[in-house]
Amino acid sequence: MDPSHQKHFTVVDYVIFGVLLAVSVGIGLYHALSGGRQRTTQEFLMADRSMSCLPVSLSLIASFQSAVAIIGVPAEVYTHGTQYWFIGCAYILGLLIPAHVFIPVLYRLRLSSAYQYLELRFSKAVRICGTLTFIFQMVIYMGVCVYTPAFALNTVTGFELWGAVLATGLVCTLYTTVGGLKAVIWTDVFQTLVMFAGQLAVIVVGVQQTGGVSEVWRKVWEGNRISGLDLNPDPTERHTFWTLGVGGVFLMLSLYGVNQAQVQRYLSSRTEREAVRSCYMVFPSLQLALALSCVMGLVMFARYCGEDHSDKLGTSSRDAIVLYFVMDMLQGLPGLPGLFIACLFSAALSTISSAFNSLATVTMEDLIKPHFPAMTEARAMLLSKALAMSYGLLCLAMAYLTHLMGNSVLQGAVAGLGAGLAVAFWVSIGSIVTRSSSTLPVDCRAILLPDNTTAAIQTALSNATLSRPSGLKRFYSLSYMWYSAFNCFTVILIGLIISFLTGPMKEEDVTPGTIYPVFGKLLCFLPEHLKKKLCCVTPLGETLSAQPRQPPQHKESNGLAFPQEDGPSQGETESFLPDAHTPFVEHETAV
Repeated sequence: MDPSHQKHFTVVDYVIFGVLLAVSVGIGLYHALSGGRQRTTQEFLMADRSMSCLPVSLSLIASFQSAVAIIGVPAEVYTHGTQYWFIGCAYILGLLIPAHVFIPVLYRLRLSSAYQYLELRFSKAVRICGTLTFIFQMVIYMGVCVYTPAFALNTVTGFELWGAVLATGLVCTLYTTVGGLKAVIWTDVFQTLVMFAGQLAVIVVGVQQTGGVSEVWRKVWEGNRISGLDLNPDPTERHTFWTLGVGGVFLMLSLYGVNQAQVQRYLSSRTEREAVRSCYMVFPSLQLALALSCVMGLVMFARYCGEDHSDKLGTSSRDAIVLYFVMDMLQGLPGLPGLFIACLFSAALSTISSAFNSLATVTMEDLIKPHFPAMTEARAMLLSKALAMSYGLLCLAMAYLTHLMGNSVLQGAVAGLGAGLAVAFWVSIGSIVTRSSSTLPVDCRAILLPDNTTAAIQTALSNATLSRPSGLKRFYSLSYMWYSAFNCFTVILIGLIISFLTGPMKEEDVTPGTIYPVFGKLLCFLPEHLKKKLCCVTPLGETLSAQPRQPPQHKESNGLAFPQEDGPSQGETESFLPDAHTPFVEHETAV
């Protein structure tokens, strides 16, 4: 942003920003000095499995709603319209499936790491591959998440960029290291409220200064920013109903179904029912977060479309317009610019603290403990804290690499997330290279033409030749919303082919409780004898008595073995360890 147009913080703004950091550290110190004082890995990494559904649900939102999304989504709507809003349709199945398929399986196995399941179901090699992939993509994503709000603060206030990066990284590392998962979850609760307040303040003031709701609606309607239902099945189209509503389901499953940061929150719940409730409670809050981001983008369009702000922004990144809008709308209102910057930093703190804790957990449970089974609890606790601190320092290094990338934060994040699997990495990099070589500047004034967005851009760039990609370039043009679905089907297809060639897994090799009886649930309306003929009556493992007992007898169905269903006893769950397939009973912390 050009210095002559730069807006600066007032003392009140700095105070609000300081309060955010102070409260976050205070919550960490409180949990370090209360309860069990983080003396066990169970308390530090899993919050003693004692959390209720409300803080867990708000923490789930905070982990998902990063600073990348808070800046990137309004910029997306400002540039391309409200088509992105249809991703809200994906939230339905994207949360119902984890609630009723993933949580019952993972919770009843009493896991600490989601990747322990991979060893139970498949092999240790699969578990290690999953763990290393998660570590790789999360380390990359951490850099983006910590750099984005620091860049925002530097852009709108002139605050030293790396001072902001250090403040964010060190504060987050501190409360995560001393307070454990309990501190992470409760700071997420506080930070979620700050996020909503910051976005709402910008929208209310923006609507007022733009002329009211009716004026905003008139401008976005005339500017073709209200998108209809696009049923184009072309997977290379950036955003359609299918890419968002269907591809988005797989994206949601990757986040809320199997991502360690989210799974760890489910497993920290005091009961399975609380975990399921937390998943349900996420839905309205996610819809609210999406609505706030999209409405903010519309208000931005009503304010600026038709005006050229490139000389004021001083950057080619479209995300910077969000920051300029905030400071333009909130100047002269002490405290509100600070509230929005606190909103960005809240999103960043919640995301990277979740990353620190989950990375420490998978490193400890998947890579260290299996090789040192005799490690004492005190040593394991000390090592867990050291891991959390180490990942915090690594996050700062990744922020520096993010600074060198110099690309849109939203697309950079997508590339990082796609790097988990080799095929996804290949497609993502190919997509970025192809897009970088063909990207041309867009004149906002062209958006006012009475045609769709694509036609408007083509009119504004009439001297440019925009040819439809073909061959490998068309493959690279696959919408980023399909990446998760593409990866999922690739893994399933290759896995089925190899299984067919090598033969199915034997019944005695299947760990009880690791397979969800999908067909039995879907065909619940059929008579019992028909379901038996269809081999779909295998039950899922249930909670067991608190008294020690012999390993459960197994019933057979379709070659799979599961524990016989017993009457559940409140508070206890049978656990199957990856190192020994004999079950044991682990008491849950009293509420």
